[in-house]
Amino acid sequence: MTDLRRRVLTVAAGAAVAAPFAMGLAAGAEPDDGRVLFTFADPEVVESSGLVAAGDRAWTTNDSGDTGRVFTVDSTTGETVGVTYWADGPVDVEALAPAGPGRVWVGDIGDNAAARDSIRVTRVPVGDGDRTVDEETLDLVYPDGARDAEALLVHPTTGRLHVVTKGVFAGEVYAAPPEPADDAPNQLGLVGQVVGLVTDGAFFPDGRHVVLRTYSRATVYTFPDLESLGSWDLPAQQQGEGIAVTPEGGLLISSEGQRSEVLAVGIPPRIERAMAGTTPAATAPTSTSSSASSSPPGPSPDGGTVAQDVFTPPDADAWPWAVGGVVGVLALGVLWRSLRPH
Repeated sequence: MTDLRRRVLTVAAGAAVAAPFAMGLAAGAEPDDGRVLFTFADPEVVESSGLVAAGDRAWTTNDSGDTGRVFTVDSTTGETVGVTYWADGPVDVEALAPAGPGRVWVGDIGDNAAARDSIRVTRVPVGDGDRTVDEETLDLVYPDGARDAEALLVHPTTGRLHVVTKGVFAGEVYAAPPEPADDAPNQLGLVGQVVGLVTDGAFFPDGRHVVLRTYSRATVYTFPDLESLGSWDLPAQQQGEGIAVTPEGGLLISSEGQRSEVLAVGIPPRIERAMAGTTPAATAPTSTSSSASSSPPGPSPDGGTVAQDVFTPPDADAWPWAVGGVVGVLALGVLWRSLRPH
């Protein structure tokens, strides 16, 4: 074999090996740098952990260590235009969720040591101008021991509260009673399992899909089945702990850090197609129970019986890598045979 022919075959085979893996990388990563919607201008917003947005306003709260306060931010400028003070000493605030016009739920749900007897959520009014309000707090209790959590979700139709735990290998979605009591602990019911290390989440306006984020990726699930429709990489952030779905269905993400940016990010087309093809789930009758003690042991998101073991299918994003690997091995075999002395 001449040197020229050897070099041509080497380059061709190398390209054949690299191409499938490049295809897998492109299909799996789907990089999106996002678009900067605004930057938190207030130096008091140092550990943004939780995000809600609607119209030209956004709301956030600091992580543990701060007093209980929620910042109202003009999303066109990033300036703080109002602060709601609601408590002097929350334990570990980690999340926000919509609570109707002019209100948000604040999730005091963090528990790194898994030592709390109960967690708390508080509904507070928000808007332009500063105010101090009385607490309207609900106590929530896990059915099988303490958990750490950083995501609080509210169903857009039923208003039902959900907490997503931050397990290392897998998280769990829990639902509060349909009509929680404000004078007694409310037992949470297990809905199912999701990805691990969830730092925030939100329902889409249709109530049939939910998005959960980790520090680096986002995953869309059907609801209440919690079937994964796919994951994708989020733009790099200092410590990504916030995600919001706007009333129009757009996605915003935020991060801890002083003067951090809030980014608008797109949903990959393959996941949008999967969401469009989701069949609406049947809705069970809603329970009229008003206390944790009279609620069934495992309340479902729609008031029926909860399946205690919901299988979450693995993400299907790995198929390009598998195909690329097989083709790459075959190409290496062709290269080896072509270079053997004849």
